[in-house]
Amino acid sequence: MALYSREFLTSKHKHYEEKFEDWHFHLMSYLGGQDYQSGYQLNRYILETDEEYMKRSENTPIDNHCKNVVQIYSSFLFRVPPTRDYGSLSGDPQLESFIDDADLDGRSFNNVIREMQMNASIYGTCWAILDKPAVNAQSRAEEIQLDIRPYMSLYTPENVLNWNFERSLNGKYFLTNLTLLEDLFDDVATIRVWSMEDITTYKLKDFSKGYSTSKPMMVDEMPNQLGKIPAVILYNQKSQRRGIGISDLNDVAELQKAIYNDYSEIEQLIRLSNHPSLVKTPNVEASAGAGSVIEMPEDLDSNLKPYLIQPSSQSLDGIMSNINMKVEAINRITHMGAVRATQDRVQSGIALQTEFQLLNARLSEKADYLQNAEEQIWNLFAEWQNTTFDGEIIYPDSFNLRDYASDLQFLQMAKASGVQSESFDKEVQKQIARAVVDDDEKIADIDGEIDAKSAPIGQFSTPAIEGEEIEETQST
Repeated sequence: MALYSREFLTSKHKHYEEKFEDWHFHLMSYLGGQDYQSGYQLNRYILETDEEYMKRSENTPIDNHCKNVVQIYSSFLFRVPPTRDYGSLSGDPQLESFIDDADLDGRSFNNVIREMQMNASIYGTCWAILDKPAVNAQSRAEEIQLDIRPYMSLYTPENVLNWNFERSLNGKYFLTNLTLLEDLFDDVATIRVWSMEDITTYKLKDFSKGYSTSKPMMVDEMPNQLGKIPAVILYNQKSQRRGIGISDLNDVAELQKAIYNDYSEIEQLIRLSNHPSLVKTPNVEASAGAGSVIEMPEDLDSNLKPYLIQPSSQSLDGIMSNINMKVEAINRITHMGAVRATQDRVQSGIALQTEFQLLNARLSEKADYLQNAEEQIWNLFAEWQNTTFDGEIIYPDSFNLRDYASDLQFLQMAKASGVQSESFDKEVQKQIARAVVDDDEKIADIDGEIDAKSAPIGQFSTPAIEGEEIEETQST
């Protein structure tokens, strides 16, 4: 029986300590809303009170580029579903149940994988544990009847407190220990420790208080029937540190914060321009605003007359230009200029093609990591079911990123070029269809219809009009 001390359960991996603030910042940047506004993302003014600061935070709009970037990447990655060949697992009677409800919480396998990918995009990594309920079924038939099967649990890096890798004789790395924060409520933590021999769960009071003397209480212990830690790490992009990935928001979040501060300056400038400050002597009754009347003594020195201080709004254009430059920087970093552009940008065909190639390369890299992680998941599923995975998982390596408007213009010009070739005409028509229709089955039907046409170029078959033949006979 494994008994762990409070010091062991609360200890953090050195990389966890290094990255925690970044993880939290990236998550807040992605979520936006009140969490972001109350997270002290605005630079504080000199002599600004807490009340003034929070009020300014509430009045500053958030342009959430982080969420937009993560969602666009995800939409491209899962636009075409991966090809899954389950091999001998296809005969497993519990396979369909797992695909329909992968986490035992009603979410399909596709939805869980998509959430895993989006978490990896935010944090750099996302962990998945493939566990199986410890129910002593008398037979395989009883397991099937009770639907006792593997299920997935996702963990963001904030909840993976500690881990340890060792290297086997064949050079592969494997986990020997994994400490997970399952739940934290009212500073009472539920912590699960995985080892290769057993799985133990503890309750720990005063989790965040390093000076606390409260002892952990073991609430569950069971042997690790698999003999290995069934954990899978999905990397967004690998770093030089095992278990740590590179987030898509590393630079985007900082630029979003800078834009957020720029918008605060704009809001302040608009407020001050529309509501100028009144300067007056104490003995003059005066107020600012529409319809206000200023009462001044008749013998008041002209130098003491009230006046308004109204900042110029000319700097608004400069601030907006600065914001646009930062948005362009985000587009350049993420290779999404052509996708995220909100206004017409003058770009050459070569520039657009290069941008699409860079974005495609980024997406292809992400797809490779997804493919690798999913293969590991299915291998673990098979191990829990006392079999082996002999299938194949294939994610797309090209995402057909094109400037369809330019393509259509080019194809229309090609169609009007006058090339006297039936094959050429049919190929151009097919390409036009692919630029307009985004459905493989419909495209196949359209291709068949185009290929079935045999009329020579420039000649069109016209259906006979009722009555034509009679009129022609009468004229004869």
